[in-house]
Amino acid sequence: MLSNARFLPLGLDAPRLREGALAVHSPIDGSLLARLAPQDGATTDAAIARSVAAFEAWRRVPAPRRGELVRRFAQALREHKALLAELVTLECGKIRSEGEGEVQEMIDICDFAVGLSRQLHGLTIASERPGHALRESWHPLGPVAIVTAFNFPVAVWAWNAAIALVCGDSLLWKPSERTPLCALACQRLLEQAAAGMEEVPRGLSAVIVGGAERAVQLADDRRVALLSATGSCAMGRALAPRVAQRLGRSLLELGGNNAVIVAPSADLELALRAIVFGAVGTAGQRCTGTRRLFVHAAVREQLLERLRAVFAGLVVGDPRAADTLVGPLIGGEAFTRMQAALAAARAAGARIDGGERVLAERFPAAWYVRPALVEHPPSVTNSMEEVFAPLLNCFEYAELEDAIARQNAVPQGLSSAIFTTDLREAERFLSTTGSDCGIANVNAGTSGAEIGGAFGGEKDSGGGREAGADAWRAYMRRMTATINYSDALPLAQGVRFEPAG
Repeated sequence: MLSNARFLPLGLDAPRLREGALAVHSPIDGSLLARLAPQDGATTDAAIARSVAAFEAWRRVPAPRRGELVRRFAQALREHKALLAELVTLECGKIRSEGEGEVQEMIDICDFAVGLSRQLHGLTIASERPGHALRESWHPLGPVAIVTAFNFPVAVWAWNAAIALVCGDSLLWKPSERTPLCALACQRLLEQAAAGMEEVPRGLSAVIVGGAERAVQLADDRRVALLSATGSCAMGRALAPRVAQRLGRSLLELGGNNAVIVAPSADLELALRAIVFGAVGTAGQRCTGTRRLFVHAAVREQLLERLRAVFAGLVVGDPRAADTLVGPLIGGEAFTRMQAALAAARAAGARIDGGERVLAERFPAAWYVRPALVEHPPSVTNSMEEVFAPLLNCFEYAELEDAIARQNAVPQGLSSAIFTTDLREAERFLSTTGSDCGIANVNAGTSGAEIGGAFGGEKDSGGGREAGADAWRAYMRRMTATINYSDALPLAQGVRFEPAG
């Protein structure tokens, strides 16, 4: 059971950790961290009702004061960064530096949102009618439901929450059932930040602990103005039609079968570092992880030789250890899917280095694997399946046009990258006929987003965008107003309508 005393500043007290049937295990060693009481339909319905009431009060608070709450929350994150990062590592298995980086990402988006709270600008538009003005303004949207995955148990919520709060919305957070402790800790820190602010209504933010049925309930409820869901493509396909059925609004951040193209002119040392982190960071459990590698024939063997050596030397182990670079998979089902993909590649003639389970004697209830480098024969030109594990599929190409076409051939369109020092190749990759992904990088890997840029993808990756300069618009409703300050009533487009009398 989780040490109550150590994590008490995050609000994880003993009664809360021992009161229910939802067992939370650490992927590090399989140990039981907590037993939580999942919420049922009635308690979730009550939470939504409180969220509606909170929204009606919160939308009246001036945006800069809403930003003050987010500023205070960022300060709480700074004060508890190390402890919250430790909890992230314990509950989802990230190495220490990635856990700390995730909390820093929360701080960054909060800082961004605080500035945004004074910049929710509308437009004044020239009217074609004399004595008329057109004005566009933005207003708070309503309760925002945020469904998050295990691999970024705090940052993805913060991307949504910080901006939604300054936009005047209330929050309903349904975290992965694998990482609810991180959610409860963030909720407690937000409550602490709100202490002393009379404007903050009860029920402004709530955590919904439970399984997929709670996400379905949020998707179905008309009171939920926006469903922002991050997870697999299958999850998106299950939830999006339910929101659409009620003509609701959804923001989807789904999977990615991301590729790196390495051109003949590439800086191979730079490419090597980016490819390795993209393929094995978070044990390959990133939506922006590098799944596919297309290497030009001229540099193929040189790069693959380096990759084989680096993969073989990666330190796999307890993510709390300072020298560990690859922590555990989230569970046995992830290992099973990885092994199935490796078996299929092997049957098709691929050369495979790594991929085996390791540390089973030390951690019999956990799932550690050696990252797998899969070199496909010429007869295999692509890999269509996203495998959420440290598995890199390698292919050879001869012409850039072909490499781009093969990169784009998969259902997903999240992240992509090219390594080249040829300006024409770089610009071709970024052109309208280049990468079809929402993220396209030159001489930088597929993983590692900054909050200043819009994050999200196309096709089966969902089409949603979080962070970035105009992400706030997803959390607000747009109003266009016509003001007639004349004593006439001209119609637009020169229409004449003059009934007798």
